[in-house]
Amino acid sequence: MACDGSGDPAPVPTGLTADYSVAGGSAKFIVRNHTAAAVSDWSISFTLPNGVTVSNGQNGTVSQNGNQVTITPAHYNKTVAAGGSTEPYSPTFAISSNVDPVTCRINNANCDGSADTPPSTPTGLTSPTKTTRTVTLQWTASNPGSLPIAGYDVYNGSTLAGSSTTTSTIITGLNPNTAYSFTVRAKDTKGTQSAPSAALAVTTNNPADDTTPPTAPGNLRATAKDAGSITLAWNASTDNRGVANYDVYVGTTVKQTVSGTTAVVTGLAPSTDYTFTVRARDIYDNVSAPSNALNERTSDIVGGYARVGYFVQWGIYGRQYFVKDMDAAKLTHVNYAFGNIDPVNLTCLHGVTKGTSPDPQDPNQGDGAGDAEADYSRPMSAAQSVDGVADSGWEPLRGNYNQLKKLKAKHPNLKVLISLGGWTYSKYFSDVAATDAARKKFVSSCIDIYLKGNLPVYNGAGGPGTAAGIFDGFDLDWEWPGAEGHAGNHFGPQDKVNNSLLIEEFRRQMDAYSTTTGKRYQLTAFTPADPAKIEAGWELGRVAQSMDIFNVQGYDFHGSGSDNSWEPNRTGHQGNLYPDPDDPYTTKFSVESTVQAYLDAGVPPRKITLGLAFYGRGWQNVVNGGKNGEWQQAGGAAPGQFPEEAGTRGYANLVASVPNCTVHHDEVAVATSCYTGNQWWTFDDVWSIQRKTAWLKSKNLLGAMFWEMSGDRGTLMAAVDAGLR
Repeated sequence: MACDGSGDPAPVPTGLTADYSVAGGSAKFIVRNHTAAAVSDWSISFTLPNGVTVSNGQNGTVSQNGNQVTITPAHYNKTVAAGGSTEPYSPTFAISSNVDPVTCRINNANCDGSADTPPSTPTGLTSPTKTTRTVTLQWTASNPGSLPIAGYDVYNGSTLAGSSTTTSTIITGLNPNTAYSFTVRAKDTKGTQSAPSAALAVTTNNPADDTTPPTAPGNLRATAKDAGSITLAWNASTDNRGVANYDVYVGTTVKQTVSGTTAVVTGLAPSTDYTFTVRARDIYDNVSAPSNALNERTSDIVGGYARVGYFVQWGIYGRQYFVKDMDAAKLTHVNYAFGNIDPVNLTCLHGVTKGTSPDPQDPNQGDGAGDAEADYSRPMSAAQSVDGVADSGWEPLRGNYNQLKKLKAKHPNLKVLISLGGWTYSKYFSDVAATDAARKKFVSSCIDIYLKGNLPVYNGAGGPGTAAGIFDGFDLDWEWPGAEGHAGNHFGPQDKVNNSLLIEEFRRQMDAYSTTTGKRYQLTAFTPADPAKIEAGWELGRVAQSMDIFNVQGYDFHGSGSDNSWEPNRTGHQGNLYPDPDDPYTTKFSVESTVQAYLDAGVPPRKITLGLAFYGRGWQNVVNGGKNGEWQQAGGAAPGQFPEEAGTRGYANLVASVPNCTVHHDEVAVATSCYTGNQWWTFDDVWSIQRKTAWLKSKNLLGAMFWEMSGDRGTLMAAVDAGLR
């Protein structure tokens, strides 16, 4: 039977086909390869009549969203030999009614091998309104062909004049008193166009025929708002010849033009103040005086306080910390660390299994590195699974990503962001931000992988759309724009402006993608405490217009790395709330001074989360000079939780594994440390978290961020949750 449901004989195919049969509540697709070469990684997408459901897929994974169903193969039938088929292992599934698909596609071609049919020709093209420089057009919707209709292209003669996802549009930038000829073509999701509509001749108005402007719109007001949009309404203007439309201004910029007396202004940033005015425009483009100015602030990104926890990809190995171990009821955000940058293509890199070099000073340590195995290939046991259900090993989505998907199903308000970069993977940020073309290419690739979920196929996992819906946005962890971070990182003075441009490009492309999904995506960043790094790489006030959260570094003020390259000879607080009078360094770091720098630069307080450390930094061979080891001479990094991580221990490991470490609370600096007589460790504990959460609430900050979740086994998370109630 033809898979388009028509019952007509299928034409002779030239590629893959999928023959469908159904009987007794069971359906089957036989995939056939009509080419002279093997074909791998096929998938079938088909539409069922409303109300029909499928389940219990065999020889492949079956997923359903509404009336749209997708089948992805098992590892053993994903490759179809030249001239062969998937028999005897063709995918089957249970179906609630013995019906044929309405539409069917295999690898984005018709299942019966027939050529795509374009949408029908739009009809009824008219112009209900025109001005001296604009023409409003509307038409009757086309019928879809092989694929759904994605939108319409409007032509002025043979020149593309505009596009629309609805059946109307306003063509702007025209000349007064000039004749034009417009046509409309429908286009499907593959870009195939219909034949053009009948041409419509329109002559723009002559401005000499009327010079009287409309009256000003009245009573501009906000009727609704959220974190990314504000809905406006106003009283209609009057005009002697007729009002054509209204220009909605944000500040001095026209944000949009509408024909009615309401507008939803989108693409706004949360916790941000905006000033709106509206001007009426008549059919001769006479513009009214502005309405009353309206000052409104968008809502916060969260109600209450944000709790942003970093989950590290590699935590499932030596740390034995799994997605299920996070107390998601106490979280608003999970930042998944880290995504890398392809050093050759300068795109988001995914699907690789190359590990990092063990040498922390290797300038190429992170080149090409990543872990698809942990991300979406590794099967999780029942004990490691969020819902207690083990992976079979044949699913197209396994590993951490599948567990995050399960976690979000249990906690629908939880947001999961992919963190790009980090200490080891920031080498090529400067390159992807360097030009407009590079920024557009990079951001587009990241959206394709993480938001659209088009994962590279690895070990039978991944494929088109397999990770769709897992990630709610991006967390940019560029360490550091304009300043050296990891050995070998590319950086330069141009990074400061380019960082802003990259952030703005993410915001633009994410907002554009939102129009296709109806979902707003979040954009956050891990941002520095060091005043020199802020100055070198961050236009804070500017990027605040695009960003949702600044995860401000509230730790790593001092420490000794595993290679003893960073302050090995003197102890020091890694996250003190207030300046310590005993601090011998020229730059006296503190949480208070760091956050104040962001506020002074114009970052709204309700966009700032304060970073907390779920780990400690330590030194050994410390000479106690009378202040419990603070600011004393030392002999390098203390032994760490792992051999390759000297000077660092997760909080739970530190308190359990460092004997005789007497805790000291510095009341002046608000900093916790412990001293063994030889080792000295600096960290956050329940006491310091209580003090810091009370302080951030007094500053009306958005909440807290913590690096990273595996360091705590519940004690610190409970303190954060209690402190932010």
